[in-house]
Amino acid sequence: MEESYQLAVKRETLHNIQSYSYELEHLISGHSDAFHDMFQYLLSFSQGHLSSLLEGSYSAVSRQTLPHVNQLFSSLSLYLRGANVSVEAAVHQFFNNIFPLVYMRLINPGIEGSMMGNEMGDCLRMTRQDVNPFGPHPDVMAQKLAGALGAGRQLVLALEEGLEVMNVTQHASLSKECVKGLVKMVYCSHCRGLTLIKPCVGYCLNVMRGCLASVSELDQPWRRYTSLLEQLTHGMAGHHSLELALLGVRENVNEALLYAQLHGPLITATVDKVCGLSTSEPTGTQPTSTEVATSTVTSSSPLPSAASSQALPEQWPGQIAHLRNSFPLKPSKNNKHSLRTLSREFLVYLQRYKSFFAALPEMMCDGENVVDDSTCWGGDGVLQSYNGKVVGIGVHAQRQNPEVKVRTVDPSMAEVKERLEHFNQETQEKFPKLDQMDPWDELGSGETEEGSTTDCDDEDGCQASGDGQEKESHEVVSSEGLGRVPGGDNPQVNPSRPPSVRVIGGLPSVSWNFALLFAGLCLQWILF
Repeated sequence: MEESYQLAVKRETLHNIQSYSYELEHLISGHSDAFHDMFQYLLSFSQGHLSSLLEGSYSAVSRQTLPHVNQLFSSLSLYLRGANVSVEAAVHQFFNNIFPLVYMRLINPGIEGSMMGNEMGDCLRMTRQDVNPFGPHPDVMAQKLAGALGAGRQLVLALEEGLEVMNVTQHASLSKECVKGLVKMVYCSHCRGLTLIKPCVGYCLNVMRGCLASVSELDQPWRRYTSLLEQLTHGMAGHHSLELALLGVRENVNEALLYAQLHGPLITATVDKVCGLSTSEPTGTQPTSTEVATSTVTSSSPLPSAASSQALPEQWPGQIAHLRNSFPLKPSKNNKHSLRTLSREFLVYLQRYKSFFAALPEMMCDGENVVDDSTCWGGDGVLQSYNGKVVGIGVHAQRQNPEVKVRTVDPSMAEVKERLEHFNQETQEKFPKLDQMDPWDELGSGETEEGSTTDCDDEDGCQASGDGQEKESHEVVSSEGLGRVPGGDNPQVNPSRPPSVRVIGGLPSVSWNFALLFAGLCLQWILF
């Protein structure tokens, strides 16, 4: 009978531990998947954004550069997943690969036919960083991406580490002393015919704190871990850092190509000295500064030229409307499924579990499991109140526990504690200024405490109710934070340009760059 009670109480206790741990585990895993999907979506959008620039303004090199664009964003995707990939190396490899195309098709159009084999291309790729045809823009792009994506990558790794901790916790072992104390607390009263009486609160706390002493040792490293999660989330999503960095790829590449065109003669002279393979004069002509300036304003279709200025006023509203609908680069104030909103939701739920491992014994002694009145079970009989000393949490505090003897720390718990401490230290070393980052405002402009937003117009990225366009959505974490809500159809993509990363769907929450783009379009109209 005693063995049956031991098996029953052990099974019930482990089930309760797993039930409480499951909520936290599901919170971490659900948001880990949601962040991953959001990252993939932002990468896909940024990739399409860059491809549209190349097709619309640099058609001479667009087709040949698309494989290199795919390679760049595939590397960034792998980096965000935790793979051993260098963002800086991926960016510089991208510019190394496109330099031969830029040199032979933009700087010196027509020179490609005079080259023998791949010697010129190989030389240009190997000497790109020495020739520096793109100015400071590759380094700027690499630094921005490495900074913003680094926090996102570390957040993904941190969530994976949290899942490992929860997995070990759910399978925590119970010592013989613990099982003995549990049987005494739960079933010994049955031997006296007291099948309905409940344990005293203080008595239950002593038993549970003794049983979960090794688990409670995770309290301090776990609190530090959750603080790092908050800081990583702020560093990634605060001020739209990751979104702006990915969206800025288009602008950085455009500036790099313009720099190469403007400095074409100097680049050509340097290449002739370094590679010495130029055998004939280029058949094309160097672009003038006016022609280069024209390409600073880009869209998915070529802008009207100066010769067609007569028709410009009629075409302009449609051009602007097309850009607004295709690239809503200003974050929508009522977009509840942006990276920023997802991050805020995650932090709200995370706050509830900062003290999870310290509070777990109390959760086990909560509700209908115990009573705190004049008649409760105290282990040896019915008591009016429990008079024993209620000890604290952790192995050290159990020396004075009158109910459960704790001799050593569970080896599995000691290992996971050491692993979590090592991860915290490693994260702090990688991001020494992480705790100095200012968190975003709790409520941005136009938001209320209930999470609602003020009305917005089309310029804010909102779709008017009468515009006749269907609203799009994508997979996001639900309001409970524990599941996904499937969205609508994926946006259409060019079949000739297969993306290297998966599109989740919908419109992104992106930056205010549309205002800059609009200003550039207006300036172009005035000049030409």
